[in-house]
Amino acid sequence: MNTTLQPEPLIEQSEPVIEQSMPAVAIEAPEPIQRRLMRPHTIASFAIAIAIIILLVKRLNINLSAVWDNISRANPWYFGAAVIVYYLTFIVRTYRWRYMLNQAGISRENGYNVPGIPGLFEIMMLSWFANCVVPAKLGDGYRCYLLKRDAGAPASATLGTILAERITDLSVLFIAMTTAGAFAFHGNLPSRVQQTVMIGGGLLVFGFAVLTALFFAREYVQRLVPERFVRHYHDFHDAVFACLRQPAIPIMISVGIWMADGFRLYLVARSLGADLTITLTLFVALMSALLTTLPITPAGLGVVEAAVVVVLKLVDVHADLASSIAILDRVIGYWSLIAFGLLLYLHRMRREVRLARVA
Repeated sequence: MNTTLQPEPLIEQSEPVIEQSMPAVAIEAPEPIQRRLMRPHTIASFAIAIAIIILLVKRLNINLSAVWDNISRANPWYFGAAVIVYYLTFIVRTYRWRYMLNQAGISRENGYNVPGIPGLFEIMMLSWFANCVVPAKLGDGYRCYLLKRDAGAPASATLGTILAERITDLSVLFIAMTTAGAFAFHGNLPSRVQQTVMIGGGLLVFGFAVLTALFFAREYVQRLVPERFVRHYHDFHDAVFACLRQPAIPIMISVGIWMADGFRLYLVARSLGADLTITLTLFVALMSALLTTLPITPAGLGVVEAAVVVVLKLVDVHADLASSIAILDRVIGYWSLIAFGLLLYLHRMRREVRLARVA
């Protein structure tokens, strides 16, 4: 056994498992996370995020000293409760993903060494960590790679479960966000809020267009796929619709996750003494989640903070307090993920090194 351990990649560059009936092909080695972090487009995405934040501070005349004073006086109990609520959602997400994997036939009963909840939770957290340090949601590809490495599950089928998960989340998010927005703004959505709703609607239409094409044009799409990838296409297609065929449980879980996100932001606001309604915090939290999907900056860095401040100002929250809320919420939903994910990443590398030495 090869005992040389490469740093784990963020995404899989090509399919490492080739069916025995197919000719062997050269497979490019996955790119290490350190190298991807130094890619020009990754550096550029962080530069864009910094520029957005600087522009926001200047345009709204945000007093950084006042922001720091607000944060330093935050109630630790409310803030701690917000942290707990946020990370509980990942446990729920992990259970939902295991349910979807079972629906797609990726289970121990079918010969795949699927990890238990702790192992799947680690994979989930590492994929979100990857989304926080590289743009374009590449952490989803990393999740496929990790499950394939740990359980031997086909990456194409795993990607199908993730697409089904994303479509479910986006559908519930859009409905909940528009409903919360209508209540928060009394049916009169400001133009800037309408723009966010339109983005969500556009993403949802695109997602359902992809599903429709997959469902009704399966044979046509198959003819366009190179012969050696037809099996992978079938695995992906079957996994998507196996997960969506019985959507009740994933939808109910998604509702709970998004409600918890709104409650998290409500607790953050309370920790700073802001008296915001639960419908407003739900709308802002879901808007933030939606904006993290845009492939501009890693996990919407800069974009989310700016949007939160702008929307809160629309309901007469002072820019300094709105900025404090945005920063504290992103400490939970972005910076803590980087810290926790990095620890998991390093722990996983050390574990792999020990196993390689034993072998």
